[in-house]
Amino acid sequence: MNHSLANLHPNPGWDAAHAPIGKHCILELYNCSASKLNDEAFLRSTITQAVHQAGATLLHLISHRFDPQGITGLALLAESHLSIHTWPESGYAAVDVFTCGDHTMPELACQELVVALDAREHSLRSFLRDTPAELGTQEREPA
Repeated sequence: MNHSLANLHPNPGWDAAHAPIGKHCILELYNCSASKLNDEAFLRSTITQAVHQAGATLLHLISHRFDPQGITGLALLAESHLSIHTWPESGYAAVDVFTCGDHTMPELACQELVVALDAREHSLRSFLRDTPAELGTQEREPA
């Protein structure tokens, strides 16, 4: 049997002829562990694990620790990106996960972050990014 990625998509129901370009998740984390939000090594490890959980491919990970507190991390993915910005003093983190294609599950990356950062509350908004009309009519093959 010949399988395509569309046949294996974790969210069947995407119309292959009008498939979206990908999925975008916006995650707000509240009442998180302040020490975890301010631990750059921990966040880098957690981001890497979240990318793995989503089934995405990590190309590059950069992070920056602010003085006196807070961290920004950005994972460049073959499929797009994952970013996190933390405010340890408020127990808050803002996360953005966008993955192209139909083989990844960015919600699983978000779930990993909720648990790892001990978020007592969170808000997740997820939406499909529409394929531009000019891309929808072209046959696209992996490089």
